[in-house]
Amino acid sequence: MHITFLGTSSGVPTRSRNVSSVALRLPQRAELWLFDCGEGTQHQILRSDLKMSQLSRIFITHMHGDHIFGLMGLLASCGLAGNVSRVDIYGPEGLNEYLQACRRYSHTHFSYPVKVHAVRPGIVYEDAEFIVSCNILHHRVTAYGYRVEEKNRAGKFDVEKAKALEIPPGRVYGQLKRGETVTLKDGRVINGSELCGPTEIGRKFVYCTDTVFCENAVDLAKDADVLIHEATFAHQDSQMAFDRLHSTSTMAAQTALAAGAHHLIMSHFSPRYAPGNAIELKDLLNEGRAIFPNTQMAYDFMTYEVPRRR
Repeated sequence: MHITFLGTSSGVPTRSRNVSSVALRLPQRAELWLFDCGEGTQHQILRSDLKMSQLSRIFITHMHGDHIFGLMGLLASCGLAGNVSRVDIYGPEGLNEYLQACRRYSHTHFSYPVKVHAVRPGIVYEDAEFIVSCNILHHRVTAYGYRVEEKNRAGKFDVEKAKALEIPPGRVYGQLKRGETVTLKDGRVINGSELCGPTEIGRKFVYCTDTVFCENAVDLAKDADVLIHEATFAHQDSQMAFDRLHSTSTMAAQTALAAGAHHLIMSHFSPRYAPGNAIELKDLLNEGRAIFPNTQMAYDFMTYEVPRRR
């Protein structure tokens, strides 16, 4: 699980920060998933090491422009390039109607299948390796946070030990690799877990924006390996955060702490904290770390590899 931040500003882009988008690359299956798609996201992808041809899923948190204005352009470009096989898009009610209107008035035709899924709290996607779930956050419009959970995997299969036990190779090896108990033709019962190393715990990635502090965000982020959480405002501007239903740096840190997350990366910063102003982004970072020490501040094109637990 490899994260690339494509936009870390809130509301409007700045010279150094684009509006919201985060890419999650899954190298083991050559797939790219996007979380939000603010204006200019496709340009950011072109400036990164990401491959547009690997794009397969897009998860939209809510319908504000700084999170969706890049979506139609990205999809149109993928169609013209002809290098995307299918894209599934997940988001709130109204997302499909928005895209249909964009297609109709711009006379855009997609040369590949695009499927829009209206999400509700709970599991929105699952396959053999991953579960993606969402929950409603607390914002001015319906907004969702997303949790991507990698399923646990059996530990490494010890082939040499299997050979020493004179277990014949073939389909039975696959069963034992999955930790199953197998009865051999000679009557021996072999527990696959005894031939495998420790279980590999699946990694957990959580993305929460836009929201003021809420318990649903805490629930989503339980035991997350990495929590990406908006920190639009400094603690000093907390009243503004409550009025606009956005988070401060301290709210993001409190969410990570309450959830027992392992790492917090703050994003979605107001341009008001530019260098030279009374409060700068470094101050937000210090505020966050005072509550949750393992806090990091995102910047455009920053990458982060979600580690496996030892």
